[in-house]
Amino acid sequence: MSAFAFPQLRAALNGISGILVTPFDAQDRLAPQGLSPIIDRAVAAGVHCLVVNGNTSEFYGLSPEETVTMAHAATEQVAGRVPVLGGVGRDIGQACRLARESARAGASGLMVHQLPDPFVSPRGAVEYIRRVAEAGDGLPIMLYLRNENIGLAAIENLCRLPGVAGIKWASPTPLVMAEAMRRTADLDLAWVCGLAEIWAPPLYAMGARGFTSGLINVKPAHSVAIHQALEAADYPRARALIDQMRDFESLRAEEQNGCNVSVVKAALQYLGQDCGAPRPPAAWPLTDEASRTLQSLLDGWRD
Repeated sequence: MSAFAFPQLRAALNGISGILVTPFDAQDRLAPQGLSPIIDRAVAAGVHCLVVNGNTSEFYGLSPEETVTMAHAATEQVAGRVPVLGGVGRDIGQACRLARESARAGASGLMVHQLPDPFVSPRGAVEYIRRVAEAGDGLPIMLYLRNENIGLAAIENLCRLPGVAGIKWASPTPLVMAEAMRRTADLDLAWVCGLAEIWAPPLYAMGARGFTSGLINVKPAHSVAIHQALEAADYPRARALIDQMRDFESLRAEEQNGCNVSVVKAALQYLGQDCGAPRPPAAWPLTDEASRTLQSLLDGWRD
């Protein structure tokens, strides 16, 4: 049972949704206890919501059993201090099972990954979300939209499904998002920047609120400061703070975004908190040049 009622979750979605890494040991086995200091640091800094089994969690590199383990472990370690979203996806059977397990673990909502199937019909996507919502025992649904190729009509149909609370818009198309928002203006949906801190200002300008973040695993206070600046409409300060972490995000985008998790885990290693190596197909280890750039950046943050 979630510790948070829907209004509390809805408010948290307008904040920072921190995507937790998945720790592994030296033998590439799950090491969930490695999350504890990351969670404690994020909660203490003021991160509003935490997400387990997201992309920065290496969702597609985890077995179905591992995702269930992490859903329970992360929610237990958060211990009701902030809402937790449980990521679900893959085939409909696995998605429904993980939705049920996330609900049993005490998650406050579900984040449904965009379907990677090459043959996704718009009405099939609607049926998929409907079944996941039923399996999740009424937990609010956050849709993860990485592209809008299914079309605005299908996006609107998804938004109007019972239980859908918001959209994690992870496409660099603020004007398309604005049109989707216009079509669903009668709904109280959370429109969240799903492209992390760097894309938050242009999506805020179109009406989004809040953003996702992998940086919170490393430097959550910086993400919180960016959010505070955006909420105060202090865009010069937000831009200045984003510029300070731009190199971090640029490193994550290297090798066709294959360094997304790698840079976060390398940063944690450098700071003395080894969460193991990311699994293939992530880029690992970092190149010598990327490692030097990351270490210089982290040393500067310590000053």
